[in-house]
Amino acid sequence: MPEKKVVELLVSGGQANAGPPLGPALGPLGVNVMMIVNKINEVTKDYAGMKVPVKVTVDPDTKQFEVTVGTPTSSALIVSELKIEKGSATPNTAKVGNLSIEQIIRIAKIKRAELLAKTLKGASKEVLGSCVSMGVTVDNRDPREVQKDLDQGKYDEMFAKNE
Repeated sequence: MPEKKVVELLVSGGQANAGPPLGPALGPLGVNVMMIVNKINEVTKDYAGMKVPVKVTVDPDTKQFEVTVGTPTSSALIVSELKIEKGSATPNTAKVGNLSIEQIIRIAKIKRAELLAKTLKGASKEVLGSCVSMGVTVDNRDPREVQKDLDQGKYDEMFAKNE
């Protein structure tokens, strides 16, 4: 019995199509590519405008398939939260937006399962790191300063409410 084939892709939420990378990856498996594309778009529609990791598992014998959706990248969630197109090309000089610490915590909660951090506070520090490289300020300050505040316990009450 041949084993199932797994195809992992990064697609734009709700906008997958039968062209590359999907068509060429799935076509040789003899499945109905449009059925899979429609399923991917259905399960990723809430992530419109974001790149979303998707895993398609296909049984070559029965042509049955399963679509699993991952969580968008931290940077995709930051971009979505700010309602901007992309991060800054020169993050040290050009700032593209400002998030509140509440928004950072919200993104950290979404990403937490995939991050290395053991706590929500640690996950938030990872999200702040993404802000640094994208040219995003937090509470109108450099995200590195906010990371120091986290280390000093400045936002501990907020984390206690959200844990």
